[in-house]
Amino acid sequence: MLAQFHSGLATKLDVCDAQPHLLQAAKFHGTTGETACPVCRARKLTHVRWVYGDELKHAAGSARSPQELALMTDLFTEFDVFVVEVCRGCGWNHLIQSYVLGTGTPQSHTRRAADQ
Repeated sequence: MLAQFHSGLATKLDVCDAQPHLLQAAKFHGTTGETACPVCRARKLTHVRWVYGDELKHAAGSARSPQELALMTDLFTEFDVFVVEVCRGCGWNHLIQSYVLGTGTPQSHTRRAADQ
């Protein structure tokens, strides 16, 4: 889509379509990258990390900071992380990376005395 934008076949409105929740996540959970926005060139891109996984329950589908990811890695067996770069100025966004974190070891669930 960027090639179409730069060649004039797509408008800024076509490529700058970040949803409000992505822009909010960038503000509160994102980290500033080194690369300038390829559309407006006015700001550095912000990286937002989204987490997904059955074990995460209510936290699945939320944005997390690198510090939170480090803590979560020791708490959960496995979860997916998707990194989106977003321009907080014009709203351009793009998935740049995905990876898996976790202990890799299934958690043992102890039964409470009341359940026995």
